[in-house]
Amino acid sequence: MTLHARIQNPDFRSKIMSAEDAAALIHNGMTVGMSGFTGSGYPKSVPTALAARIEAAHAAGDPFRVKVWTGASTGPELDGALAKADGIELRLPYNSDPIAREKINSGEMNYFDMHLSQVAPMAWQGFLGPLDVAVVEISGITAEGALIPSSSIGNNKTWLDRADRVILELNRWQSGALNGMHDIYYGTALPPHRVPIPLVRPDDRIGQPHFTVDPAKVVAVVETDAPDRNLPFAKPDAVANAIAGHLLEFFAHEVAQGRLPANLLPLQSGVGNVTNAVLSGLMDAPYHDMTAYTEVIQDGMLDLLDAGKLRMASATAFSLSPDAAERFNNDAARYARKLILRPQEISNHPELVRRLGCIAMNGLIEADIYGNVNSTQVMGSRIQNGIGGSGDFARNAYVSIFMTPSIAKGGNISAIVPQASHVDHIAQDVHVIVTEQGLADLRGLAPKQRTQLIIERCAHPDYRDALHDYYARALSGSFGKHAPSLPGEALSWHQRFIDTGTMR
Repeated sequence: MTLHARIQNPDFRSKIMSAEDAAALIHNGMTVGMSGFTGSGYPKSVPTALAARIEAAHAAGDPFRVKVWTGASTGPELDGALAKADGIELRLPYNSDPIAREKINSGEMNYFDMHLSQVAPMAWQGFLGPLDVAVVEISGITAEGALIPSSSIGNNKTWLDRADRVILELNRWQSGALNGMHDIYYGTALPPHRVPIPLVRPDDRIGQPHFTVDPAKVVAVVETDAPDRNLPFAKPDAVANAIAGHLLEFFAHEVAQGRLPANLLPLQSGVGNVTNAVLSGLMDAPYHDMTAYTEVIQDGMLDLLDAGKLRMASATAFSLSPDAAERFNNDAARYARKLILRPQEISNHPELVRRLGCIAMNGLIEADIYGNVNSTQVMGSRIQNGIGGSGDFARNAYVSIFMTPSIAKGGNISAIVPQASHVDHIAQDVHVIVTEQGLADLRGLAPKQRTQLIIERCAHPDYRDALHDYYARALSGSFGKHAPSLPGEALSWHQRFIDTGTMR
């Protein structure tokens, strides 16, 4: 499809320009809201041109850095290029780019890690400051001037409304069949004007298929023809399959007990090989007519849709491997009948997660013997990616599940620790922990009861004796006996294995 066929409104055609000319409209010190969520639907050309402009400015001795807001993580043409150019002063609300990560951890880039459902409300509150420019990827413009969204929604609605100026990247690589897949809800407001969100089933549509934008704010339209950049998923290994197996047994038990219906409840899963292995495991499980109310559509969800096991899926973005993305684009018209993409303030909204009764499945860095979970910081201070939407779902889910291999770094690190070096999810928000060793259902258990279950069912055998030893000493020497702990050992327990590679 030609560019002009994608831009049906003549006023927008008059604003077509190069990525370089559009990037020249962004200046040092500005705050830029960019589209993108887990490597989908992010602008490719303007950020790259902006990075080149920043590099040239630095070479001339001129300062040039911007604040970057997005939906979540993006791709190398955005986060990677701008971080490499040392062009990001502040980044929010989530990052997974390795160059940006190093900049953050070295103190060269400020990073505001946020619950994803809270970004749009906080932007509207004005707490984050003004938004100078929005750079948003779209897949088309209607004759009436409405914007057809791309492969992610994220915070785009908020950026388009809040920004003083708007730059649009129209990406012809995105399927034209995306038109009509989106559900953009404009009914959110701040207190005291907030009203209930009228969504009671995952497949309800409560908004409109397109973004609205003030045409006077649109200063540039840039053509692109470039794919989204999501990494392929590794084939599930024995560890991932074991975790999936334990979780599927848990589902069967909950159905038998009458706590879950025969078609389960709406599924939410974080991004990664383990969660994708769980989705793959559902292919052979005795569940039909399932639904998903989640952040991202992964490869495994396309498989479940194709098999007729998953009736529909609601999310804010795709997170598809290159092969799955090609598969989707080739058959987007069929998938469009079963998929809905929403703003992340709706896909992750606590009210909706609680109302729908989602089954939340997320990964972790470490969990301690009482069930506190660290999702973000290695050794308590080095950011890995961020909390993302895991907190939105974990605190409000019908069942909150965290999954991880029991060991890392060739066995030198235990994912089950005496005391989490950093806590993102308190024990009260963690219902189930699963490793390849087994599953611990923590619901209704006191801290000391949780301890025994987590060590025996989730910890790797190589670490169980050390964990039991810690607990025994904590029980003897702790100030209180409710959840005994020795705070001084939180990092030293980890460190001795890193230093020596052996237990002592």
